[in-house]
Amino acid sequence: MTGRMRTALRRFREKWRSYRHRFVPWVVFNLSKNEKTLRRVTEPSEDKVIPDEQVSQSLLGLFRALLRNSGELLLGAHANFTPRFPLHQEQDEGDVLFQTLGFCIERRPSSLAFAGTGVFVTRGFVPKGATVAMYPGTIYQPYEPILLQSIRNPFVFRCIDGVLVDGNDRGISRMVFRSCSGRDRLGPYLTSDASWLTDSPLNPLAVGQYVNNCSNERPANVCYQEYDVPDSFPLELRQYLPNVNYSQHCTQRPLRCVVLVSLRDIRAGEELFSNYYTIVR
Repeated sequence: MTGRMRTALRRFREKWRSYRHRFVPWVVFNLSKNEKTLRRVTEPSEDKVIPDEQVSQSLLGLFRALLRNSGELLLGAHANFTPRFPLHQEQDEGDVLFQTLGFCIERRPSSLAFAGTGVFVTRGFVPKGATVAMYPGTIYQPYEPILLQSIRNPFVFRCIDGVLVDGNDRGISRMVFRSCSGRDRLGPYLTSDASWLTDSPLNPLAVGQYVNNCSNERPANVCYQEYDVPDSFPLELRQYLPNVNYSQHCTQRPLRCVVLVSLRDIRAGEELFSNYYTIVR
């Protein structure tokens, strides 16, 4: 074997060790060896750990604080929107998250060997039943094309009803999200947040795609929960939602989001681990 082939093989092995933690067929093949990584519910409605109203309350509180902190109010129908606090304190988004929800999360190298990037609680305390993160990305209905975007893409999340969320921040997936996000602007209003594609997301919760799968040694401390954005969600706050529909014809149905909810109290320094599979029986 030549030196060039050995180098290529070594790179492939390193890539695979990281990729396999998100590669669906590999995870499925190993389910029998990792029973503790499964989450079981008797019916789809029981997949919700907390009520949607509680998710809305957390998101609205954070988004309002981010809007106040930015000092940027959109013009138009919501010009009379009055903040509760002065608009001159420009803080880091992580500080706003800490002051609003009581904790901070960040992307850092995972504590799992060869798992790549993970998500950690870096400050504060996460109580059980809190909305900890959001899974950003383009929303695809089961009948919509996603073949090209799914190739070598470990960030495609499948909801119980078959809806897919493409949380990849690179390549074709990145271009598709930017295109759809720009398409859905309502005049001066942004209806989604594309900053999750960068290293500095305006919504500090929008890092859920980097939460790694749990193991027998590292049990899950968060789980995924599907959340449909209600029609009453304020227009001026939708600019912080890190999701957008692939098709423009999906405006008749609520925007699908996926949040991560804490299964127990989580302290600063802990990495977030979730169940990639929920089995409905």
